[in-house]
Amino acid sequence: MEKFIVFGILTIPNVIVSRRILFNVKAHGFYRFLAWECILWLAINNYKFWFNNPFSLKQILSWLLLCYSLMLFVPGTILLIKIGKPHESRVDKVLYKIEKTTKIVDKCIYKYIRHPIYGSLIFLTWGLFFKNVNIELLIVSIISSVLLFITAKFDEKECIVYFGQSYREYMTRSKMFIPYIM
Repeated sequence: MEKFIVFGILTIPNVIVSRRILFNVKAHGFYRFLAWECILWLAINNYKFWFNNPFSLKQILSWLLLCYSLMLFVPGTILLIKIGKPHESRVDKVLYKIEKTTKIVDKCIYKYIRHPIYGSLIFLTWGLFFKNVNIELLIVSIISSVLLFITAKFDEKECIVYFGQSYREYMTRSKMFIPYIM
């Protein structure tokens, strides 16, 4: 019962931040909201297990995934701001300010992967999952990963609308989440 109460309380800020897109199934933010909810559920269910058996295989794998998640998120966010030049002149009510990029970011990590931030959330999902492996959380992790994949696909459609052929060409030179693989 306590998990559901905490989940409900922590969902409130997510709903507030995501309120513009909650009913817009054609916006990438809708699916991202649902993925965040899955990640929140994983965190609430596994926070007690973060330091249990620190040298077990699942804990080592978990920490590797969590560290890689951070390694994607931090530079991905910084580059999005510095190179993408988010600006209010990009009129799109479903985008957050940081997402209103006016230039295609294709340097550094973005040279290899188009979605380092969504990729980081996928690795975060699985890092949280491996803290305490069970079937319920496996299903939530799979759902989260699928939602983030859908998020990236919708984001790409939005980028094609804004950037056109330049973004299509960028897509041919980069992978979605994992350099050289996917």
